[in-house]
Amino acid sequence: MNFDGKVVWVTGAGQGIGYEICRKFAHAGAFVALNDQNVHLAGHAAAAINRETHRQTVSAWPGDISDPATIASMVEDIQTRWGKLDILIANAGITVFGEFLGFAATDFDRLVNVNLRGTYFCAQAAALSMIKTQVPGRIVLMSSVTGVQAHRNLSAYGMTKAAIRMLARSLAMELGPHNITVNALGPGATLTERTESEGISFTEGWKAVAPNRKIATVADIAAAALFLASEEAHHITGETLMIDGGWTIHSPLPGDNYSIT
Repeated sequence: MNFDGKVVWVTGAGQGIGYEICRKFAHAGAFVALNDQNVHLAGHAAAAINRETHRQTVSAWPGDISDPATIASMVEDIQTRWGKLDILIANAGITVFGEFLGFAATDFDRLVNVNLRGTYFCAQAAALSMIKTQVPGRIVLMSSVTGVQAHRNLSAYGMTKAAIRMLARSLAMELGPHNITVNALGPGATLTERTESEGISFTEGWKAVAPNRKIATVADIAAAALFLASEEAHHITGETLMIDGGWTIHSPLPGDNYSIT
């Protein structure tokens, strides 16, 4: 897929899935605004991709996307620098585990502020920019398999990810007349810096319960993001693409003594 001249904003991209999405867009010719709340992580990530591609097309845009004022400022700066914003990948999100009966209000507020408030107002700011410059925009939100199937100790997190699926549907209806598509991705268990630290049990456990006997890589999620952002996907909107090796077909958890063979 060719994204020459396209301007892409990826949130939560200092590492993991967001970083790989930025890499893929940069290799495909796009200008990339790489956002992360951590200033040093954002700068290091942007520099690493530029070294790899031998081009200076990725720029660090640090900032807290749970703050609507910061979001508006970032989008204004992106539009000032490149004249437009074609694609938003609203990847930023946090995970907080906790039993429902003892879940703290502070943790709940933090989840909602980043996962929902941040996603909602990033999409709003991006859409306003796209409409102003009359570009055929693409917005891709980051949901999860936990927004489809219940997970122990992830009631609050799963609630935010289910809400993002509905947000994609609602925004697809409202923004369709402006030639903007809105879709979501639903990653399953994925190998990232964080999950790899959990050891081989994480990988082998999730492989055992996936119909295809595989675990996702960040490249798998990035490939789906680029597809939904591409011209080839211009007639797809309001959908959530699950990237889970088929796990949501049956949804057993590692350690449930279940075999698909």
